[in-house]
Amino acid sequence: MAVSCGEQKWAVNRIEGKEIGISEKNGTDANIENFIKPYREKVEKDMGTVLAYAPETLDKNGQWQTTMGNMFADVALQYGNKVFEKREGKKIDIVMLNHGGIRTIIPKGDVTTRTAFEIMPFENSMVVSAMKKEQILEMITYIIAEKKPHPLAGLTFMIGKDNLPKNIMVQGKPLEDKIYYVGTNDYLYNGGDSMLFFKKGIELYRLDYKLRDILIDYFKDVDTIPLTTDVRISVEK
Repeated sequence: MAVSCGEQKWAVNRIEGKEIGISEKNGTDANIENFIKPYREKVEKDMGTVLAYAPETLDKNGQWQTTMGNMFADVALQYGNKVFEKREGKKIDIVMLNHGGIRTIIPKGDVTTRTAFEIMPFENSMVVSAMKKEQILEMITYIIAEKKPHPLAGLTFMIGKDNLPKNIMVQGKPLEDKIYYVGTNDYLYNGGDSMLFFKKGIELYRLDYKLRDILIDYFKDVDTIPLTTDVRISVEK
């Protein structure tokens, strides 16, 4: 009788699967619940931690600017600058975010960690695009065409009767032919909401700082959240 000494080759020709449900019959649901409970309670406690107080409701209502948008853009500019200045030795001139990215308001009363997650449930991080005057004008043209109160800080202008921008000011100074550092989030930089002008910038800086974390840090630092109502975009009459 001949016996082969060759190496045997095995092959998988069928895979079977079976779904095992979690039910009271096998008692595992109670075990899982007991295991998860302490983690759930810690998360609930952390999310419910009061960080600040809002004496008035900050909402998303407005033609060209809103109290929520003003606050968010101002905070992104202020806290983004802490990282940008430390890393690059430069200052952010303008911040522009998107109105739709703000998912809720800040109602009057206690502001918690959960509030920040509800405002910004996405994992978007802040970036800075080094943009020329042409891109700033393109951004302004986009804002006018969109007719939405996109959060804006560091930039003000008037919409003339001809629907063109005038009196454009960056950090209180007339727009110049130079490089401006514009803060936004990575979603918008990559063309989200058709904001294609950000990617035309000559350089990109990633701050590795989530917008949600920016809000949380801000809430922790302030006792009372002010209502910012200054006009950033006006319309000629």
